[in-house]
Amino acid sequence: MTLKGLDPLRKHIPDLDTPLGVLRLLLLPALLFLLITYLFNALRRIDPSYQLAAEVLLGLLGFGLLYLFFRSRQVFRARFGPLAYRQAAQRYGLPGVTAIAAAIARIRALPGGEIPRQGGGLVLPGLGWALIGVGVLLGVRAVQVFGIDNLVMLYVYFPEESRLVSHQIYKILRHPAYAALQLIAFGLALLDGSWAALGSALIFSLGLWGWVRLVEEKELVQRFGPSYADYRRRVPAFWPRPRELKGFFSFLIRGN
Repeated sequence: MTLKGLDPLRKHIPDLDTPLGVLRLLLLPALLFLLITYLFNALRRIDPSYQLAAEVLLGLLGFGLLYLFFRSRQVFRARFGPLAYRQAAQRYGLPGVTAIAAAIARIRALPGGEIPRQGGGLVLPGLGWALIGVGVLLGVRAVQVFGIDNLVMLYVYFPEESRLVSHQIYKILRHPAYAALQLIAFGLALLDGSWAALGSALIFSLGLWGWVRLVEEKELVQRFGPSYADYRRRVPAFWPRPRELKGFFSFLIRGN
C-alpha cells in the first residue's frame, strides 16, 4: 500500500526514490539525535538538576529551526526552484523535528520529585501507556487521512500544489497530529512519574500551542482567509470537547 501523499513529496525530494537516497537524507537527523542523547547522558552524570532547563532549550531550538524553515521559503524558492523544499528540509526542517523528537523522548528519563502514586504504583504507568497508545494510533490515523506531504508541510513551499482535506476529524480537532504528540509527551511523563517530567510535557504543550498560533496557523489564515479564522474559533486545536469524545474514538478505531 502506497503511503498517502508520498508521490507529491518525491517530486520535490528525489532522494526518496532510492533506499540509498533515503538513508543519506536521514543520516544527519540520526546523528543529531545520537549526539543529543549523548550530551543529555553526560549532563545527567554531571548535574541532573539542569536537565529540565536543557529540555526547554532543546525544544526552543527545535521550534526556532522550524520557524526558519517557514521564513526562508521565498529565498529558497528563488534559489533552488523545485528543490527548495528539499534544501530547507535538510537545513532547518529535519534538524528542528529531530530536536523536538529528542526533547519528547527525554521526558521519560527526567529526574525529580516523584508524583504521589496510588494503587500500588500501577495507576500512573497504566494511564501513561494508555495515553501513548492513543497518541500513536491518532498519529497513524492522521497520516492516513491528511497525507505525509501535508503533515511535513510541503504546502508551505508549494501552496499551489496543496489539496484541501475534508474529514470528520477536523470537526473535532484542528491538529490531530500535534494532539498525538501531546498525548505521547504526557504519557511519557506519567511513565517517568516525576514532577519535572510532567512540567516538561506541559511546557512542550504550551510551546506547541504557541507554534501553531503564531506561525503555522498564521500561514493558514493567509491561505484561506476569514473562513479559517472562523474555523479556528469553532474547533479546538488539540483536545476534543467531551461531547465529541464518541466521534474521536470512532476515528481512532475505524478511521472515519
